Amino acid sequence: MHFGPLAGLLVHELDRHRADAPALTLSRVSFDILGFLGIGECEVRVRTVRPGRTIELLEAEAHIDGRVAARARGWYLADFDTAAAEGGEAEPLPSPDSLERDTMMIERWTGGFVNSLDVRVVGAARPGRTTAWLSSDHDLVEGDPIGAHAAFVALVDTANGIAVREDPRHWVFPNVDLTVHFHRRPAGHWVGLDTTVTFGATGQGVTATVLHDEQGAVGSAHQALTVRPA
Repeated sequence: MHFGPLAGLLVHELDRHRADAPALTLSRVSFDILGFLGIGECEVRVRTVRPGRTIELLEAEAHIDGRVAARARGWYLADFDTAAAEGGEAEPLPSPDSLERDTMMIERWTGGFVNSLDVRVVGAARPGRTTAWLSSDHDLVEGDPIGAHAAFVALVDTANGIAVREDPRHWVFPNVDLTVHFHRRPAGHWVGLDTTVTFGATGQGVTATVLHDEQGAVGSAHQALTVRPA
């Protein structure tokens, strides 16, 4: 199973856990991918690590096939009026409506999740450097309303697959984690990924992404990669 939908599900369960709590906004969510993600029944367990009225930390675990397959921790922060100090974000991307649908993902990767994506590439992709918009018409949880953060995060893990540095037939470079920081709430149907992939000389790599919605930048994401010959 691709980690993207599972990441979105974990954020959805974090949000559900807070449904009756004071209104706070997700500022950072970090995921550890603890092994193979089997396609089967998934149980998510959530606990409050650090309660608070203005700052709160939650943790969620996804149990698949009798073991913990992934773990998420989310920091929720109170809203304040900081419009007078707003600034520092990256320049907005061209609108996805101005771009043609691209087949780069399905040509490189297999699976139903990848095939479900609408990908629009901004400019020319280069090895280890791609900017693209992604969206999906599939519900994350059938019949269950999903919050903006969960829907957004469900597409972010694809960053490591859009900016391929080396041919995946000859090199493997899965990510063992994903960390997402938000400086504002995302909105809309599209997720913009302005992504750079770096490989080191001793088997480690990093995928770094500036995250966008159609209004502009919303935050950033990083993934730690284990790089090795296929």
